[in-house]
Amino acid sequence: MVRPDYDQNLFPHWTTVRVRFRDLDPLSHVNNAIFSTYYEEARINFIQDVNKLAGQLKHGFSFVLANIEIDFINPIEYPADILIGSGIKKLGNSSITSFQGIYTADDKKLASVATAHGVWFDLKKQRPTRLPEIPNKKKYILPESFFE
Repeated sequence: MVRPDYDQNLFPHWTTVRVRFRDLDPLSHVNNAIFSTYYEEARINFIQDVNKLAGQLKHGFSFVLANIEIDFINPIEYPADILIGSGIKKLGNSSITSFQGIYTADDKKLASVATAHGVWFDLKKQRPTRLPEIPNKKKYILPESFFE
């Protein structure tokens, strides 16, 4: 998986999260399992930023996480704020593959990267459904050169 250096313009969406004391493991680092929660929070914020998707959340549609792959690069220690960059790697008919990176806010050090595959889901029918047309979707999609 790529390991991009920090650049404010790298990702189309950023979320800031404060590390909580309860997020730590016995070595005083953020527990690996918590990284998944950080990524989830950033994906939810990202979806809220895409008006067409956010509007459909109110009508019984949501993403169901099908797969996530996380690379742990550097530990995060308490206290800290982290920056989570999010963008779309691949857009399908009923799914989105995202790419995300976690950086420490103070020194912009890369802590982790993740690729997640989510399926757009009709909660009433309990099955995958076609994604709505996303206006200006190109602004959310990371360029292929990003992954070279």
